[in-house]
Amino acid sequence: MRIAIDARFSADHFPGIGRYIYNLVRSLAAVANADQLLVLYHAARTPHRLDMTALAGPNVTLVPVAVSPFSIAAQWSIPLLLRRLRIDLFHAPYYLMPYIGMPCPLVVTLYDVIPRLFPHEIPPQTRLAVDLLQRLAIRRAVRIITISQSAAAGLRALYGIAAERISVTPLAADPRFAAPDAAAVAALRQRYALPPHFALSLSSNKPHKNLETLIEAWQPIGARLPLLIAGQRDPRYDAAERRATALGIGDAVRFIGEIAEAALPVLYGAATLFLFPSLYEGFGLPPLEAMACGTPVICGNHSSLPEVVGDAAHLVDVRDSAAISHAAARILADPAYARALREAGIRRAASFGWQATAADTWAAYQLAMTSSSAP
Repeated sequence: MRIAIDARFSADHFPGIGRYIYNLVRSLAAVANADQLLVLYHAARTPHRLDMTALAGPNVTLVPVAVSPFSIAAQWSIPLLLRRLRIDLFHAPYYLMPYIGMPCPLVVTLYDVIPRLFPHEIPPQTRLAVDLLQRLAIRRAVRIITISQSAAAGLRALYGIAAERISVTPLAADPRFAAPDAAAVAALRQRYALPPHFALSLSSNKPHKNLETLIEAWQPIGARLPLLIAGQRDPRYDAAERRATALGIGDAVRFIGEIAEAALPVLYGAATLFLFPSLYEGFGLPPLEAMACGTPVICGNHSSLPEVVGDAAHLVDVRDSAAISHAAARILADPAYARALREAGIRRAASFGWQATAADTWAAYQLAMTSSSAP
């Protein structure tokens, strides 16, 4: 079988999707055995964070593609390419994909239902386009992959997808996420001028990430422990920065922007605790990564997060700033509880693996091939 995977979204603009594609292809190479994986990548948009050339192997072939995934030309050029490559199955890891003229069955990965749950984050015209394209992807795909039972339930409820069309393939922390050694932590502290002790949050600043509530929660904690907030910053959403200034805790909260991919495990491991106040996640990889690095985690008790962290994190209602404050205060005041969370987190993170994700994905491919050949 010859399977094409569209890796044109492995760019810095899609850091989460890029890591998903990269780890999935790397792990599928072992599962596929004699089958061939052809990885389509946009040669003109080589990602900075991920080395696509490292994926090439005996059964993995990189196929440079000139057309951007956002170009209308992809609607005819990709099907023609797949026909020329004699592809048996095409995996689109995003809802932007060819919708017509496909010469083979199509599988699509849909990660969440954020556009439906948080429509105010998207301009009205964009919102309509996203919803239309998402519906086209759902209609065109033989099988839909998603990354948690929570996301699957959302897709069924909000898009009316039959349960038998959906495969759930949980994600995992990359193996490089592990407790760092003291020398690596010291080097990172010097590079980023980090304080000796700090709390960490990692996310974009979109409204559903709920950073404003986190800032409010940090008002009674900031004098004891500074908070570093890392991740992509969208200038449209500055409520968290403005809230920190209004509360007079600007010195206790530091927005450090994006962190180099190689530095993330050390940053997680150097933190005293990790906070993830997001209101909704399709999976929620950062808490799992933090746990893998031996850092106690506070996150929400809703959407996919309980599936991911189990009883290895401190779950709270993240709409309640006082609940976040109390959780942080307890971890800081009780070393035994912090140690228990660290140990449970490491065990929990180890229970997820990309080989299992790849095996579940391969099973989804087999189901797609079977259903597409059924009379």
